[in-house]
Amino acid sequence: QVQLVESGGGLVQAGGSLRLSCAASGRSFSLYTMGWFRQAPGKERTFVAAIRWSGGNIYYADSVKGRFTISRDIAKNTVYLQMNSLKPDDTAVYYCAAGRQWVSIREATYDFWGQGTQVTVSS
Repeated sequence: QVQLVESGGGLVQAGGSLRLSCAASGRSFSLYTMGWFRQAPGKERTFVAAIRWSGGNIYYADSVKGRFTISRDIAKNTVYLQMNSLKPDDTAVYYCAAGRQWVSIREATYDFWGQGTQVTVSS
């Protein structure tokens, strides 16, 4: 059974940092793309960043380039999202996802999803 479990969310002031983690289990993800999405209150879920599990290719949404960094630890089967210079607009539930297509910003191409972790940035 595939599981993606996010952690690391919380409340932070604008300009602060958080690191999200996504622990993956249940299968080999070597052929997968791991993505981060977010959903702000009253808005659709949107793409944030993606990393190819094998090879480490990376892609970011324009809104987070230069502030967020996605990475993975193969030995720990974990994907990270380091978020710096956070803004109130970054407030959202952040989701980890796994899919077979590279590169994709579309939700429909991701097969597995975590339950989400709340990030709140105060002004």
